[in-house]
Amino acid sequence: MSVEAAIKEKISSKKVVIYSKSSCPFCKKAKQVFQKYIKKGTLKREDYEVIEIENDPNCVAIQTYMMKKTGARTVPRVFVKGKFIGGGDQVVGKDSSGELKKLLEDQ
Repeated sequence: MSVEAAIKEKISSKKVVIYSKSSCPFCKKAKQVFQKYIKKGTLKREDYEVIEIENDPNCVAIQTYMMKKTGARTVPRVFVKGKFIGGGDQVVGKDSSGELKKLLEDQ
């Protein structure tokens, strides 16, 4: 399966998917926000997946595809219900404004 096909399949299979690097501070911010929603029960663990790409042999290909799909190759790349919603600062902003909670609750 191509990197592009694997990413498309993954982001369509979960409510929230984060492409991340474990040492990235912006990734940590985004993951902390979603952990709050898991603890509150707004987001189920099985609907949430973090894909740490730094040791993936396809890391460069993943970031190249993210550039094509989202306009940037940086991490995190956060998808909710198959749609790209931004990186770490955007996730924090959407959380603060209440927009993220609404995205997670809407069917």
